[in-house]
Amino acid sequence: MSVLVSVVVPTFKRRDLLDRCIIALVAQSFDPAAYEIVIVDDAACAETRQQVEHWAKRVAHCGHCVRYLPVCDACTPHGPATARNLGWRAARGEIIAFTDDDCIPAPGWLKAGVAAFSGDIMAVSGRIVIPLANNPTDYEYNASHLANSEFVTANCFYRREALALAGGFDERFTAPWREDSDLFFTLLENNVQYTCSPDAVVVHPVRPARWGISLSQQRKSMFNALLFKKHPRLYWQKIQPSPPWHYYGIVGALLLMLTATLLGSRFFAFCGLGLWGWMTARFCAQRLSRTSRAPAHVAEMLLTSMLIPPLAVFWRLRGVIRFRVLFL
Repeated sequence: MSVLVSVVVPTFKRRDLLDRCIIALVAQSFDPAAYEIVIVDDAACAETRQQVEHWAKRVAHCGHCVRYLPVCDACTPHGPATARNLGWRAARGEIIAFTDDDCIPAPGWLKAGVAAFSGDIMAVSGRIVIPLANNPTDYEYNASHLANSEFVTANCFYRREALALAGGFDERFTAPWREDSDLFFTLLENNVQYTCSPDAVVVHPVRPARWGISLSQQRKSMFNALLFKKHPRLYWQKIQPSPPWHYYGIVGALLLMLTATLLGSRFFAFCGLGLWGWMTARFCAQRLSRTSRAPAHVAEMLLTSMLIPPLAVFWRLRGVIRFRVLFL
């Protein structure tokens, strides 16, 4: 029997998570001979190669095909867009299913996703379930929003011809951010027919994060500029209906305080300080209103609420310069 579906999974040195994902993929309620699992290693890591080859031998007697593809021979990551492009172009299936190495597809995931392809349907989005604690951290709460997103590569299916029409993923998205939205928007602009399959379920547990993770995540804002440049109407419609004026207001108040201090204007310096303090406190309170009140988390929110606005604005401006687009 020929391969109907190729499951493409990018990975980068996450052995335990990858094991968990492969266990779920080989347990699919789908004919093993009708699908293959393509693991694309963005680290070209010998350990990952051995891990995948071990799985390939372990499940071959059941009819499963597990393949290993390295992105390159260097241990410098190129990003999931590059990895997924390598995966789907080397895949043998007519339908390409995407998930991530930190995801756990439900047993009926493939069956439900493939069944949704009928008529002119070229793309299918599955349902993402994110288990969340009663008192989540700010990072966990923000991560849970992924469950409401459309066509994220943690759980989506495309016909090969749809991917070819879009030219694959734009490899300028070197971080795991907005590359899936860009592909989906490109297909929308080409009037490709799509649907959703709520029975195609992937569980996406939130990974533990280091203290202050929200600061390093601001770098992703740079890629919002690229997405906006390519799809301005859909960006405002589906991603962000207006610029982050609260960030700009906080940064403006901070600049007023610093400028007035340098010019020796105590009145305007105090005005800037008061405005900055009020807006920052409000931002921190908003983040805490829906998340954990544990002392360590509160301390993290206090510090990061002061640093996030200038960092976010900095990275948005980097995006404006790097991608040459007028973007607020």
